[in-house]
Amino acid sequence: MWRSVHRYSSRLQQHLTLQTIRCTVARHCSQSAQSGVPYETNLSTASTTDAITAPPSADVVIIGGGSIGCSTLYHLAKLGITNTVLIEKDQLTAGTTWHTAGLVWGLRPSDTDIELLSYMRHLVGDVLEQETGVDPGWINNGGLFTASNKERLDEYKRMGTVGKAFGVESHILSPEETKKLYPLMNCSDIYGTLYSPGDGTIDPAGFCTALTRSATKAGAKVLTDCQVTGIQTGEDDFGTHRVQGVETSGGTIKTPIVVNCTGVWAPNIGALANVAVPLLAMKHAYVVTERIEGIQNMPNVRDHDASVYLKLQGDALSIGGYESNPEFIDTMNNDFAFSLYDLDWDVFSTHIDGNVQRVPVIGETGIKSTVCGPESFTPDHKPLLGEAPELRGFYHGCAFNSSGLMLGGGSGRELAKWIVNGRPDLDMYGYDIRRFSRSLVHDKTWIKERSHEAYAKNYSTVFPHDQPLAGRNKRKDALHQVLSDAGCVYQEALGWERPGYFTPEGKAEIREYDYYGSYGHEAHKDYAYNDRLRDDYTFEFPKHHNVIGKECLAARNAVAVFNMSYFGQFYLTGPDSQAAADWIFTNNLDKPVGSTIYTCMCNKAGGTEGDLTVSIIDPMAVSSPLAPSFEGRGFYVAAGGGVAEHVKSHMQTEIQDKRFQCQIVDVTNEMGVISIQGPKSRELLQALATDFDFSNEAFPFSSHKIMTIAGHQVRAIRLTFVGELGWELHVPNDAAVDIYQAVMQEGAKHGVTNGGYRALDSLSLEKGYRHWHGDLRSDDTPLESGLGFTCKLKMDTPFLGREALEKQKAEGLKRRIACFTTDPSLALLGMEVLRRNGEVVGYFRRADHAFALNKGIGYGYVQKSDGSTVTNAYLKEGEYTVERMGEIYPAKIHLKTPFDPSNDRIKGFYE
Repeated sequence: MWRSVHRYSSRLQQHLTLQTIRCTVARHCSQSAQSGVPYETNLSTASTTDAITAPPSADVVIIGGGSIGCSTLYHLAKLGITNTVLIEKDQLTAGTTWHTAGLVWGLRPSDTDIELLSYMRHLVGDVLEQETGVDPGWINNGGLFTASNKERLDEYKRMGTVGKAFGVESHILSPEETKKLYPLMNCSDIYGTLYSPGDGTIDPAGFCTALTRSATKAGAKVLTDCQVTGIQTGEDDFGTHRVQGVETSGGTIKTPIVVNCTGVWAPNIGALANVAVPLLAMKHAYVVTERIEGIQNMPNVRDHDASVYLKLQGDALSIGGYESNPEFIDTMNNDFAFSLYDLDWDVFSTHIDGNVQRVPVIGETGIKSTVCGPESFTPDHKPLLGEAPELRGFYHGCAFNSSGLMLGGGSGRELAKWIVNGRPDLDMYGYDIRRFSRSLVHDKTWIKERSHEAYAKNYSTVFPHDQPLAGRNKRKDALHQVLSDAGCVYQEALGWERPGYFTPEGKAEIREYDYYGSYGHEAHKDYAYNDRLRDDYTFEFPKHHNVIGKECLAARNAVAVFNMSYFGQFYLTGPDSQAAADWIFTNNLDKPVGSTIYTCMCNKAGGTEGDLTVSIIDPMAVSSPLAPSFEGRGFYVAAGGGVAEHVKSHMQTEIQDKRFQCQIVDVTNEMGVISIQGPKSRELLQALATDFDFSNEAFPFSSHKIMTIAGHQVRAIRLTFVGELGWELHVPNDAAVDIYQAVMQEGAKHGVTNGGYRALDSLSLEKGYRHWHGDLRSDDTPLESGLGFTCKLKMDTPFLGREALEKQKAEGLKRRIACFTTDPSLALLGMEVLRRNGEVVGYFRRADHAFALNKGIGYGYVQKSDGSTVTNAYLKEGEYTVERMGEIYPAKIHLKTPFDPSNDRIKGFYE
């Protein structure tokens, strides 16, 4: 393996020729350029000669001494957990942290990311040096995001707007203003820039040293030059698979909790415990220039359109980017420490062009050093955090997609709370390992394809409705081909292909991934599905806006059919099933067979871990996907497919921790769900099941029955996610096509239309229904989100989160969700900022166009700047505006849904 500071010569000579050919400006690269990081100090010389002796036990063992491992150790100590051990095979930062570029940006297209980054800037700017005397190397020189087109600048305006809700200062600059701020920049081809003065850089060695100094002073231990050789696991007396210890070169440490913070080596550690770690190791590089006159104190730059970045490095620049053909690393050896690879100029040279275009003086400046190291990347370019579903006590803290330093502070804080409290404070679902299907985390092809695309598109504009081209068609329901033939444009969620909308432009089938023409693959041509995606590349109304509108209005005025087969479907049965249901679900589940209940699940802090429906069922004489055979009480759980893994894992965790004698049977892959919604739904179904009465009296809302349609048994549940008269048909896979075709044939008499999830999102928002991980998350309580009616607080039955909700109710709500409508011409997408009487009070979590109301509509949580109680009177008294991409518009508040607030339509009462 290569050690740092090794030289190259012949490769550089080849590069000099390549530069001359590819670039229009002469480039003079130093003949003495060498491989090495641009930091004055690193921790590679801190090796100890004493024998390492591990303590016999610990409350938590952290493996990996990079930014996230050190941060987790530090924040555990802050929570009072100090019987902890951090194990590092070499010295702190030796893996990937030591060679990171160290950039910290303040704005990203995610509210959670913004909060994590804000905390990081606070930690390194205001806390660590004052607390420990160690300088974390924080340099606050600001950041610039350059835009070469309107869509990119719109994205920056959108980020800057939501940043205002979190107190992040930013400014949109013209090309002329940008030139004044950064005189060496070529501004002739830019549309504008976003300037974020709070951005900066961190020194990795200083940061990790400060964190561990504080933690060890509090009592934590750090073992360097210590190898992990095994992880001990076993079953407890309830049969739950748990961590029991960590075997090291210094002895065995008995512990119930292991945190895997080993970056690109995380799959190796996971393999010791048979835990899947879905990441891909790639080479990622930057180069450091010689001195550039006039570059001092300039902000760091991201030119997303050229897929490059320029970081101030004293009186020079570190420059790099994200290419479409990164080099994969098949095997990461454990002895690779403080090491780098030779830079492949054939791969990297595209970044030279982009950086020279942005700052031309680079073309006349030599290259002082190169940095090419391993980095870990995931299928959705988000880190892996949280407890592994397959092994209790094994926590992920890895795969930061080259952002481990900037996200390390906040992520370490949240991971520490996850370990101690059972859940983080922030909504970390986008980082949670449970966001991935268990059927995919072992699929190496899927991991490679999706991780490559996420890397290659890292700097692409983040459009709200974009979809991946990689790793598709992994999970298809029984109706997939029938709907594809009908013009379905599919979306992907938890690996499932689910209908997005139905295009009149013909079939839009998804092809095998082409790696964007890299690695010898031929890029697809005449790719209809990709064309449909490009129709969504806007922050205004898309080309198919009216197509989605027709699907919505069909549900409002006639009848629409939605394929919801990707929903998670589980049976909860066993001697303690009623006790488990009472504890896990907030609503009263002590109801008669035939009832269907909408309910939430909470965590200990009262945060909402999911909203779903639970039906109380009878057993079948012969077990089938439609109903198992069981004794006692049985429950059929249907949860949104995109979060089904999370829901199932949450339920399983509580069953294990409370030691309920019951089981979860997952029939998601065996069942389909066909939802029939609209004023004509009763007439349609009555014609298909003539032996059953679909009247309100015989088949009330929130009830279900087994019946026969098209010769097949189905479970019909009277429910709606759109606010209309409607039923869901839960059917075995082998019956799905027959039943769908029968529904469409009869529905033709009533104006039936296929509908997709784009329409469902709009319809549900128009009605005021929540969408978990949108306007309802783990950091929102049912009381705050207007779902207090799902909580059995008037009963004496204990349930998870009850104490927190009772306390919140007694103290008064500090934030409340509210509905706002705007002019119909305003394309709302979410993350627009809300103001009450001119003061920022929140932002839209979900927003869309409401087609029946013909309004823009959004839901957001309103809170006061002083943190005091928010009452309905306070909400009603204010004058509201919404800021969208820097422009402010009037908005009207609604304390109840403006669409059918009396729920007449759900009852089948239409004028």
